[in-house]
Amino acid sequence: MTDRRLPVRLALAACAFFFLAAQPFLPLLGVENDEATFVSAFLSPRFGSTIRIGHFRPTIMLMPYLGTLKAWIYRPIFAMFRPGVWSLREPALAAGAASVWLFFLLLRRIAGARAAVIGCGLLAVDSIYLLTASFDWGPVALQHLLVVGGMLLLVRFYQEGGAPVLASGFFCLGLAMWDKALAVWMLSAISIAALAVFPRQIWRAVTPRRVGIAVAGFTLGALPLIVYNANEHFATFRGQSYDASEIAPKARLLLNTARGDGLFDWLVNDDWRTTAGRQPETGLEKASSGIANLAGNPRRNLLLYAFALALLLAPLARGAERRAMLFALIIMAVEWIQMAVTAGAGLSMHHTILLWPLPQLVVGVSFAAASRRLGRAGLPVAAGILAVTMASGALQINEYYRNAWRNGGSQDWTDAVYPLAEYAKSLRTDRIYCADWGILDSLRLLDDGALPLEEIFTAIPADAGSADMPRIRAALGAPGRVFLAHAKGFEVFAGRDEKLRRAAETAGYGRETIAVISDSFGHPAYEAYRFTRLHDGQ
Repeated sequence: MTDRRLPVRLALAACAFFFLAAQPFLPLLGVENDEATFVSAFLSPRFGSTIRIGHFRPTIMLMPYLGTLKAWIYRPIFAMFRPGVWSLREPALAAGAASVWLFFLLLRRIAGARAAVIGCGLLAVDSIYLLTASFDWGPVALQHLLVVGGMLLLVRFYQEGGAPVLASGFFCLGLAMWDKALAVWMLSAISIAALAVFPRQIWRAVTPRRVGIAVAGFTLGALPLIVYNANEHFATFRGQSYDASEIAPKARLLLNTARGDGLFDWLVNDDWRTTAGRQPETGLEKASSGIANLAGNPRRNLLLYAFALALLLAPLARGAERRAMLFALIIMAVEWIQMAVTAGAGLSMHHTILLWPLPQLVVGVSFAAASRRLGRAGLPVAAGILAVTMASGALQINEYYRNAWRNGGSQDWTDAVYPLAEYAKSLRTDRIYCADWGILDSLRLLDDGALPLEEIFTAIPADAGSADMPRIRAALGAPGRVFLAHAKGFEVFAGRDEKLRRAAETAGYGRETIAVISDSFGHPAYEAYRFTRLHDGQ
């Protein structure tokens, strides 16, 4: 009885580590714009595509590829808990931890408890998986939860049967498509891999009734996306372009995702960006600093080496184990090829992490199979390799945490957004214009949709071209209106602020800075200013 319970206890411990290890990160970084975009479905100023259901007009899509499932989940959460760093990030982190648990259950069904413990343990200490779930700017947390959950249900259906299980599995996959249409990469890859590796099993399981149940479940989950495309002439699939010229940088990003170092100096600042980093104050920070110094400030984990070793050991696997690894490898290849050739995709960590947890699946199955071939020595050898690999992941997570409290968040994740939100509340004006990207959505969330926000940066060309003078004149026309922009060196679209100043001068207005908002390290991050009419001859 004890032996049967041990894998479950180890998996639960891994999920608990995942959830608890992220907690110290959550308040340290500012709310990033993409992390907060989903609230535009229900907080002012609202945008997105709506449908009419009686007297209601719910928003079903924010962009052609981005649905509002996350917004529908968060709206009741924000009704109970005011929008803020904890109510924003804890649910996404909980979804990430739940996906780790579902991955354990999936792997246990297809390869046994030993493989499941190895794969689950490696996933729980994967820094990129942890951080992308915690801050969920992709967003990716629901993608992982729904795709892994859908796969688990379909494997359960194959093993045990049951129409409700089949319908639920395809419903989850349909929800994943509504959440973010990029799920088509994973779903198409799963389909291709399944037909390539399990053709006989699939055809034996297919009946007209089961096909109908699967289609009905998927359609119900993806219904808002389907309705949107029916109304918008398949906008999700129009305008898609392909470009193979960026395969090399996308491959490097995939490598950085596997090694876990891709978020240094993007999510958190490196040491060189701060003249004097914050000294450790709390017991946790002192422990973090001591561990980091003792370990040599490791920036890479050992997952890539574990994956390479798993491939070398793959011939030791047999039957179902070998097919499970081949299945995962084909999914990874097909999915990455799609993002590699899609223009504008695959160049960010929130895309490449969608391949996860397949690398951990391959490692878990391969290591478990090899350990069984070693006889009595296999289990301690596998446990030793797993412990070393997991330790490398945990140390890397600590290094991210050290950089977070010592150096703060990077440009898009600056904690200056919190005093900016407080300052914006104090303004007495009928309009606050955001003159750079990365401000409006964060303030909309932090101030619960109460601010009179409007973007103006799209009226200013990023490169060549003329400014949209009618929009700019309309913004300048009323006295007392306030403009918010990033301070020099913090700009997302460098130069637009200066172009706005010149356009305003052309219209007869001069700029007056009224406030500078700094982060907790004293670095100027935002500026607030207004424009006043220039006197004749000035």
